Amino acid sequence: MSQSHQQPARSKCPGCEEPPAAGDLFCGACGYDLSAVPDRPHDRPTMAITVPPDTAVASAVPGASEASAEPGAEAVRWPAAAETDSSDVPAPVHRPSDLPGTDSGGRPLAAEREQTREPGPAAEPGAAAGQGFAAAGQDAVSGEEFAAAGRRPEPVGGPEPAAVPGASAVPVRRDDRAEPGGAEHSGDFAPAAPDPRTAEHAAAAAAPVAGGKVCVACRSGRVDPDGYCENCGHAQPRERDHMEQELGSVAAVSDRGLRHHRNEDSFAVSSTALPDGSPAVVAIVCDGVSSASRPDEASAAAANAANESLLESLARGTHPQQAMHEAIVAASDAVNALAQEPAGAMEHDAHRHQNAPACTLVGAVMAGELLIVGWVGDSRAYWVPEDRTQPTARLTEDDSWAAQMVAAGLMNEAEAYADERAHAITGWLGADAYELEPHTAAFKPDRSGLVVVCTDGLWNYAESAEEMAAAVPADAQERPLRGAQVLVGHALDGGGHDNVTVALLPFAVRPQGAGSACETV
Repeated sequence: MSQSHQQPARSKCPGCEEPPAAGDLFCGACGYDLSAVPDRPHDRPTMAITVPPDTAVASAVPGASEASAEPGAEAVRWPAAAETDSSDVPAPVHRPSDLPGTDSGGRPLAAEREQTREPGPAAEPGAAAGQGFAAAGQDAVSGEEFAAAGRRPEPVGGPEPAAVPGASAVPVRRDDRAEPGGAEHSGDFAPAAPDPRTAEHAAAAAAPVAGGKVCVACRSGRVDPDGYCENCGHAQPRERDHMEQELGSVAAVSDRGLRHHRNEDSFAVSSTALPDGSPAVVAIVCDGVSSASRPDEASAAAANAANESLLESLARGTHPQQAMHEAIVAASDAVNALAQEPAGAMEHDAHRHQNAPACTLVGAVMAGELLIVGWVGDSRAYWVPEDRTQPTARLTEDDSWAAQMVAAGLMNEAEAYADERAHAITGWLGADAYELEPHTAAFKPDRSGLVVVCTDGLWNYAESAEEMAAAVPADAQERPLRGAQVLVGHALDGGGHDNVTVALLPFAVRPQGAGSACETV
């Protein structure tokens, strides 16, 4: 007759922890199989860690048991902790230095040295690093006093580690306050690398870099031909990302904006003398068409060509309005020339001939008592009188889908410019333009004011003449550069969705002027 193996009784179910009834093979609460008793895990006894028998040394702490130096002797016995006396003062904490030991090579450490040193000016130079509080100018405190306070005492001239073969004999600097004979320091650890804020680094940063531009980030590295700093690797901003120019009474500012990866606007400001010796001031602003190829090159070519043409025509006595017309034609020719690619260029871009470089243009000329404006596209010119109580005016009409809808009476201005097709231009400079129709207008203001010449990156945030006048600072007549900077900031604060370019031309009228005239072509 075989005998079944009797399972030990369980005090509670492993599944629900309910006490099972005597003799149950399954839990009455959760149905757990009580007969499945796991095997007892095999215990692995803890092995004693002993020092090598040949290097065991006797304890140096009084009262401790000695370890035998014979082979096979037992391990070093640590001293027993003293009992707490009736004063509830805890026993001193034992440190590893209380017992001699061995290093990683099995060699015995150096014997204990004297526990105290006499600090003074005759101390060894290297002793300051190991003197703890005494080296910092504080009195040495006994271990019992620190133990009573619950803190571990810092060693005062305590045992020093034995010299390791091949190691440097220079003591480790723990704190710059322990520098022998040094001045009062902040207590910071010595940095591992030179502090870039030191005078030496500042002098190097202030020194000009020979043969190149200085990095705008670190102010000390040279910028390589690819536009990166050779010192810190910082990418330098493009030259056209932000441009400013002030020339006498005319100033202009252009900025890349906050959304575009490059600045596709361009401007040119200049001045010359008419044949009678009176001054003439010129401002040209161009906006590259983003949907065309190389819009940044188109705007730069148009602005430069128009500016040069105006300076030449005005100097030889051409009427300012005729000179503006010729300048727009010259700008168109310059942009058209960009579309002429060498043979084989079409192989890389089969649609290049259908997407020629293009841009818009608006310009203003102050010559004598006349104010001449010319434009193609949707860049604008505004008149802001010095006396803000006087009416403001927009001096240009857009070549755009919205302007055509308003001119045809199909929509009012609010409806037209709310349409998604509002900014689709119907006139531009470029080889694929339908027909070049330069617009020019001549004005003879009877009061002083300011001419604002800008791209749509600005007037999108100040569309009406009244809104533009409100954005122009009150001192822009005397400080045109600051006024242009404020207007660019106005566009950036509004979102900066496009490149922003603006030129300001203050127009002064003699007090005896008593009338105005306007001719529009």
